[in-house]
Amino acid sequence: MTADKLRRDALFTLTCVLLGLGLALLAVRLWPQLLDRPPAAATVPATTALLKPEAPLATPVVARTGSGSPPVEAPEGFPSLTQTPLVSSYAEAVRASAPAVVSIYTEGKVTERLPLTGIEQLMPGALPPRYRQRVQQSLGSGVIIDAQGHIVTNNHVIEGADKIQVQLADGRSAAAIVVGRDPATDLAVIGIKLSRLPVMQLGRSDRLQVGDVVLAIGSPLGLSQTVTHGIVSAQGRAQLGVAQFENFIQTDAAINEGNSGGALLNVRGELIGINTAVLGKNRGAEGLGVAIPVDLVRGVMREILDKGRVVRGWIGLWPVDVGAELATQLGLAAGSVVVADMYIGSPADKAGLAIEDRLLSIDGHAVRSAQDALAQIALHQPGSTVRISGDRHAQPFTLTVPVIEFAGNR
Repeated sequence: MTADKLRRDALFTLTCVLLGLGLALLAVRLWPQLLDRPPAAATVPATTALLKPEAPLATPVVARTGSGSPPVEAPEGFPSLTQTPLVSSYAEAVRASAPAVVSIYTEGKVTERLPLTGIEQLMPGALPPRYRQRVQQSLGSGVIIDAQGHIVTNNHVIEGADKIQVQLADGRSAAAIVVGRDPATDLAVIGIKLSRLPVMQLGRSDRLQVGDVVLAIGSPLGLSQTVTHGIVSAQGRAQLGVAQFENFIQTDAAINEGNSGGALLNVRGELIGINTAVLGKNRGAEGLGVAIPVDLVRGVMREILDKGRVVRGWIGLWPVDVGAELATQLGLAAGSVVVADMYIGSPADKAGLAIEDRLLSIDGHAVRSAQDALAQIALHQPGSTVRISGDRHAQPFTLTVPVIEFAGNR
């Protein structure tokens, strides 16, 4: 092989190499992604496995509020939709329930004492007091509970009323009569005579949890069919001075004058409470409304419709909760419940209970508060007996006390 041929071959090879490098450089400039390395099998994202035929990728769906359907769970690897629900409207729940919420207008005579005259101020007691009567109008709300026209509301809405007028959401109105009242729970049932009535669906308050979303519907300040929104703030509120037997749902849904007797709903549009009162309004507090749980409403309603009144057990006992200071003076544990008073000749008096007796249990169930003691006794039917255990001056005792009917509702 001659030297010229070797030079030509070397030059050809070098030219090819340079040309190949030039083309490679041009390709990298035009398509830089060619330098990216493919991911190793161990670094493939977990969601890639969902693309296999045996695990098809599902489209996330958010259940609509008020539909009653459970939320659709996201496939494995996706964030849970139940942790961050996307609720944009409660219109479906309102449409289902609002027609059964009514406005209640009442009129009643109120007797009031006239101001003292100058002579009466100078000579107090010289002249008999003077009185006058006036007609007082008030406004409340109610809930239609059956097709026969029975409406549940608060007792304080219709108490003392001579005339009761009910206005429906569809514009119809009718005069109402009182079917029965239960002042001890501040509930009442009234009745109207109209056809094709919308009826509220009753839910269950024993399934409520603090933090659940609730809706309040009523007629605040005369504005009919007003809906407000909030949550369950607390449960089992008692000793608020609203009623004798208290077991309220506390909510921050706005409740104002005229809302009393209206509906507290869950997001499915089911009744879970009867709005009753606002707390701390005179102190400037907001978001402290209370409602009577529907489970209690259901029982009172049934008693009124069946018997015309609520029959409760009673033994003539008046217990009180002992505060820390008084407990120290009496040598009792804080939170004790003692007998503060009794009716003379009552079953409790005749059975041997005494003032300052500490109540520990009723029929084997621990007494948690004075309200709890009265509620446990009230559950007994007249004619039955109740077994009360306690101590008197650190000496334990157990007494069997006959139960009679509570006369407050007769």
